[in-house]
Amino acid sequence: MEMNNISDISLDKKKDEFSSDDIVTIDVKFSIQGKLREAFNEKNWTKAYNKNDNLFKLKYRVKLHTAGIRKHELGKPIDTYRKASIFWTRNPKLVNPMKKKRVWVQVAKNFEPFIRLTEEEVRQELFDFDEKITFKASDLGKGNHTIGAEVNVSWQKHDYTEPFSTKSNAKEIEIKIN
Repeated sequence: MEMNNISDISLDKKKDEFSSDDIVTIDVKFSIQGKLREAFNEKNWTKAYNKNDNLFKLKYRVKLHTAGIRKHELGKPIDTYRKASIFWTRNPKLVNPMKKKRVWVQVAKNFEPFIRLTEEEVRQELFDFDEKITFKASDLGKGNHTIGAEVNVSWQKHDYTEPFSTKSNAKEIEIKIN
């Protein structure tokens, strides 16, 4: 198993040029890979549930900035978390007919609950991100601008993982303000 990390950080924009009265939206996409993603499975959920370790909270922060020596923050940074609640169920859609009981996970993204039917779908809900940050083009002024993003993630110790905290930067993109 490899160490935990933030991978595949990308910045996506709808177009390359904006007028100074436009609202610019940048999509920041990234994933968490490594030991935690591999260990987040039904076997470990059951073990954790039996030890009353039934809530996993992943905190993250995403912020956009201009590139260069004097970085200027753009838009409102996203500073929030995702929660995974481990629970016992008899739901026939989630329960394997060969087992009498099953422990499963509900993921809350921005306080909206999701229950997925496979382990991989649960991992995708919890560890794959697509966040949108908007700002006024007039905040940058006219000309060509290079934009970057910084992503921080952290979580506490659980039965299936050690505490972790890391920071990573996205490859910068360029936009033009007319």
